[in-house]
Amino acid sequence: MTTKRNRKPQAGWRENPAAGATRKAVGALLGKFDASDLDSPDTLPAALPSVNRTHEALWTLLDVMFPGKLSTEPIPPAELEAFLEARLGVAWRLLFIEIRRALPYRWIGQAARTEGVRAPEVAGIHEETERILEAFWERLPAVRDWIVEDVQAAYEGDPAALTYAEVLLAYPGLLAIAAHRLAHELYLLDVPILPRVMSEWIHGRTGVDIHPGASIGHSFFMDHATGIVIGETTRIGNHVKIYQGVTLGALSFDLGADGNPVKHVRRHPTVEDGVVIYANATILGGQTVIGAGSTIGANVFIQKSVPPGSQVVNQHPVPIVRPLRKSAP
Repeated sequence: MTTKRNRKPQAGWRENPAAGATRKAVGALLGKFDASDLDSPDTLPAALPSVNRTHEALWTLLDVMFPGKLSTEPIPPAELEAFLEARLGVAWRLLFIEIRRALPYRWIGQAARTEGVRAPEVAGIHEETERILEAFWERLPAVRDWIVEDVQAAYEGDPAALTYAEVLLAYPGLLAIAAHRLAHELYLLDVPILPRVMSEWIHGRTGVDIHPGASIGHSFFMDHATGIVIGETTRIGNHVKIYQGVTLGALSFDLGADGNPVKHVRRHPTVEDGVVIYANATILGGQTVIGAGSTIGANVFIQKSVPPGSQVVNQHPVPIVRPLRKSAP
């Protein structure tokens, strides 16, 4: 009896074009993936941490920082302890897997700083993952304190903010700085890849691009937030306020013998305490310092340090007012 599996094609039968094209593409693609090198442009995805699970871990931690903001239901005070324990348990399980996957890239990155040195063998990776998570968990109460100060800074710095609840629930800049403060702690613990995955996910949600390496002080407020870029080695003091479109970036890159940019060097500016930077200002360079208490006007381009207490503005262009030309009937 002929079964469906071994039945021969009838005369005139034509294979589904999609199936034939797919087999051909798969055959050509198989040789494009490298299973021998942990870190190469064509590495198999199985060797990498999970982007989706890292996003989930960050969202869970934000749920811990803002109980009731991201959860589907408000958290009654009597249930807060159980809620925090449950959410932190989820976050631990997610991060343990992803940090353990990411840690080999730490040693690869360290070896890459010295030309010709191979990455050491990964040993004690389970214990190192536990150490990192324990240290990170110890920092969470301090991170919560900093975020509360950021909420206060937004409320006090924006006349349109009528309640703390409005800031907490509606301000994208607050979500961006909260995510940054969490990712920054993992960055300080020398966790590779994951902090950047977290920051780029929040970048996509809020339009704010803060590298997890950037150091940001107390009571930080980004008004309107959209389009802000803060580079890896930026240092920002306390009580700083910046507006939409501000860039704190690199002026230039030193190149190594291979012609590629040198890693792990200061490239981004320092912004001292109490500085206000208005919309679309651009401040560049690792040696550039914006002195405490200064105000940087909109659309200003800065490559040199500014003394404390300065006001920096562009010379105002002269507006020209002309009557509209009426088109012929």
